[in-house]
Amino acid sequence: MKSQRHYKILELIRNYPIETQEELANLLKEKGVNITQATISRDIKNLGLVKTLGKDGRYIYTLPENTAQYSFNSKLVKMLQNSVVSIDYAENIVVIKTISGTASAVALAIDGLNFKNIVGTIAGDDTIFSVVRSHEHVQEFIEEIKELL
Repeated sequence: MKSQRHYKILELIRNYPIETQEELANLLKEKGVNITQATISRDIKNLGLVKTLGKDGRYIYTLPENTAQYSFNSKLVKMLQNSVVSIDYAENIVVIKTISGTASAVALAIDGLNFKNIVGTIAGDDTIFSVVRSHEHVQEFIEEIKELL
């Protein structure tokens, strides 16, 4: 589902001068893809979309000229998808269980994806502690991780 949505977003930004997330959401809905603003925002981040000056002087979403960041993010997401076993939390610490031996790589992926409310991560062999800025942001972070999975 996510990869199909990403493909559709890339197709739309290639074919339409999209200025806002709202415009993108409306076009996706016209194409039969129901999406929330939060998901659009995450997809834009995951795809590495940037705003560039269009031919008519308006700023529109495009893929960066250097798509290395998108490739890097895709690899990080695959690491998460292939390794995470479970997610739980206590107060503002999210505990992520992974396949044995992959916790360090998954922690690196979490750090590399630059989640906005993560202060830092620490990893053992199969367990990661991610410190969230406040307990109010824990569920948001967990949902962001689950969305990637």
